[in-house]
Amino acid sequence: MFTDELGQGGIAAGGPDNSAGHHGGTGESLVQLITPGGERVSHPQYDAWVQDVSDEQLGFLYEDLVVIRRIDTEATALQRQGELGLWPPLLGQEAAQIGSARSLRDDDFVFSSYRENGVAYCRGVDLADIVKVWRGNASAGWDPFTVNMATPQIIIGAQTLHATGYAMGIQNDGADSVAITYFGDGATSEGDVNEAMVFAASFQSPVIFFCSNNHWAISEPVRLQSHIKIADRAAGFGIPSIRVDGNDVLAVMAATREALERARHGGGPTFIEAVTYRMGPHTTADDPTRYRDANELEDWAAKDPIARVKGLLERKGLLTVQLEARVAAKADAVARQMRAGCINMPDPEPLDIFKHVYSTPNSWLDRQEDHYSRYLASFGDPAGTHSEEGAR
Repeated sequence: MFTDELGQGGIAAGGPDNSAGHHGGTGESLVQLITPGGERVSHPQYDAWVQDVSDEQLGFLYEDLVVIRRIDTEATALQRQGELGLWPPLLGQEAAQIGSARSLRDDDFVFSSYRENGVAYCRGVDLADIVKVWRGNASAGWDPFTVNMATPQIIIGAQTLHATGYAMGIQNDGADSVAITYFGDGATSEGDVNEAMVFAASFQSPVIFFCSNNHWAISEPVRLQSHIKIADRAAGFGIPSIRVDGNDVLAVMAATREALERARHGGGPTFIEAVTYRMGPHTTADDPTRYRDANELEDWAAKDPIARVKGLLERKGLLTVQLEARVAAKADAVARQMRAGCINMPDPEPLDIFKHVYSTPNSWLDRQEDHYSRYLASFGDPAGTHSEEGAR
């Protein structure tokens, strides 16, 4: 849909001595190309990185934003209806996910947290596979190598180590693909993230650290964890950083494309802080009204990522009845497909729990499987295949 790189525009060196170039823009030192009111604003460094985004492609970005919000809404409804055990909403963070994911090449590899379901959609993950883990039907949702995206990491920040290791492998292979890892502001307090940045900086590995700063690590505000901007932490590792308006899909795209270009040409890692906001709960098991001020939610609602692209389309005379109908139809179709895939998903067999635990035979695990199989057989099910009764 989009060209992966522009093949032009300089890459700022960044780091502590060149932070001005990376912290430019409007609105609290954020790189911003679309205002909350839907006005396209110019930026001397980042305009060039999205100058190829046509009016038609802007419409597709709008479609992506609407569709993944609908995916999120449908999955939340499925959880409330008892079809999913849990769901981590992405409401409010759509632009950060779409702007970055639509900048990647097919051969780039994604390592995400559990909230990047919009990125999974962009990478072509089957809609039913997105919810498979949350329904409890599998320990992993999809084959990572079919879409070049690892399955979501639940351990906070661990995916940054995986991404850095993969990026070091890219270097050894002599390829020009890039690894990108997504995590939240809370993850930057974890040792794994800091260790990953040490290795990435030491070996100048082609990896992008993409931090979606949604202001809340469950109930802990970002101001408690960091008394400086999250992006400024990267300078201590010698990694250049970009602080971008995470609710601005074009700004996120520009920042990601710059970081990709830099990594592909031996410039090493980049840290992107996408300043956004988690409009919903941390997960469907969370009640954010217990720790969050309603006024804060109202302030961020005025910066909605979909509303600002819609406003830009209106200003350009592109928000036609046909476009709105196409987008609505696509969102409806995706929601129906995901719901059907979820509800009609076959239950796992009892002995499936022993599959894919180890890559090679393991006597310890084999012994457990044998014991469990004989336990199931005591219910008159020697093969251990009667999932409903055998699991009891």
